[in-house]
Amino acid sequence: MSTEMFPHATADVAATRKALAPHIHDAFTAFSEQVFAEGALPTKTKQLIAVASAHITQCPYCIRGHTKAAIRHGATDEEIMEAVWVAAEMRAGGAYAHSTIALDAMSETHAQARKR
Repeated sequence: MSTEMFPHATADVAATRKALAPHIHDAFTAFSEQVFAEGALPTKTKQLIAVASAHITQCPYCIRGHTKAAIRHGATDEEIMEAVWVAAEMRAGGAYAHSTIALDAMSETHAQARKR
């Protein structure tokens, strides 16, 4: 039994994934290639967005893969770290923004208690 939390993404794993659903795999690969192709945004910028998104979704495979891709497309270590900090702020900002729900629930609960 492996002691690692996440199994390694190997060529065998990729081949198995493709063999089990080849048409879907090929469609996903084509989609991914189009998403990260040069367009209105340069590929480097898209990879930095992916690094930040991967930290928000907490996908270790995506973090590793998109960090490496960002470097291959010219991103600096400083740009990558700033993208990670943007992700951290967005994640924290989401908790802060959603505190409105907790505040609303507190208000409702206290108002109901006062009616009793």
